[in-house]
Amino acid sequence: MRKIISIVFGVLLLVGAIFISKYLIGNKNKPKPTFEKIVKTVFVKEVVNKEIPIVITASGNLSAKHKIEIFAEVQGVLKHSTKEFKAGTTYKKGELILSINSDEFYANLQSQKSNFYNSIIGIMPDIRFDYPEEYQKWQNYLDNFDINKTTPILPKISSEKEKYFIAGRGINTAYFNVKNLEVKLAKYNLRAPYKGVVTEALVTSGTLVRVGQKLGEFIDPSVYEIEVSVNAQFANLLKKGNLVNLNNLEKTKEFEGKVIRINGRVDITSQTIKAYIQVAHDELKEGMFLEANLTAKSEKNAIEISRKLLIDNKQVFAVRDSILNLIDVTPVYFSAETVVLKGIENGTLLLSKTVPGAYEGMNVKIYNNNN
Repeated sequence: MRKIISIVFGVLLLVGAIFISKYLIGNKNKPKPTFEKIVKTVFVKEVVNKEIPIVITASGNLSAKHKIEIFAEVQGVLKHSTKEFKAGTTYKKGELILSINSDEFYANLQSQKSNFYNSIIGIMPDIRFDYPEEYQKWQNYLDNFDINKTTPILPKISSEKEKYFIAGRGINTAYFNVKNLEVKLAKYNLRAPYKGVVTEALVTSGTLVRVGQKLGEFIDPSVYEIEVSVNAQFANLLKKGNLVNLNNLEKTKEFEGKVIRINGRVDITSQTIKAYIQVAHDELKEGMFLEANLTAKSEKNAIEISRKLLIDNKQVFAVRDSILNLIDVTPVYFSAETVVLKGIENGTLLLSKTVPGAYEGMNVKIYNNNN
């Protein structure tokens, strides 16, 4: 029985081996699979050399061209004004911004004026007898003197004797003391030097103001300046009066400015030079951040492409007979996103978009709108 089982098992193995050998022989004769070679489609641009303006990009914050920091030159309690002194409050030229209580100082001024007036009255008898020809002008001065108005200028001195007489009686000293007090009295009322707006307010009505204390800031919101730093190599290309295109960070708004000043000194650390651009627009605000595009010069027989297309800062891909070739170029200016190149012949087909995995000698197909 065991012998029969062994014979049957051997026959089965032999039959299985025959079928496996036939299967392997059949597969060996099948053709190998073929794979279609993929040719990438590329975008190209024909080179046309022309004059390319070199645009320098810089940035900075806006600052009002006319801005004053308000400081107190006198001491006293801040009075209530028609308009509340707060940030954002606007004033016309000559309009009262702040008023400090001056009652005590005004009373002192009136006292000094009265003393000055009495001093002139005291010398009138002497002038009548010693300088009769000068009497009338001094009498007219007294007639026109009003203690509640600004003190008028002293009559013109006609002779050396009169000059010494007036000076010896202390008239000049008394006059200039009064004028000094009048100038100081004007400092109790602060008026707008131009139409503008308060950007910072540090005091309120009833505050005791001291000499030298900062009260706030006042600006003219119609004209602004922006300070930008430009590489020193372009210093000789910047010109006063050059027009400048400005835009916000989102590049949604554009403004036109003009170079009004150029610093004559190069920063030692950064090797940059400061340029100041004036710009005016209703949408601009103090402290706004803007980018400036300054046209420094123009480069002839050049092209401008994306920096992503430049290989090792000296080569670019060109398409010749459906094959990629690396050609040498001469970069003349780099900006944040583009590069200006020279040394490329007109009519050369350059890649206008990057190709992943591109290499020299690669077969490509040029994109055609008609296909």
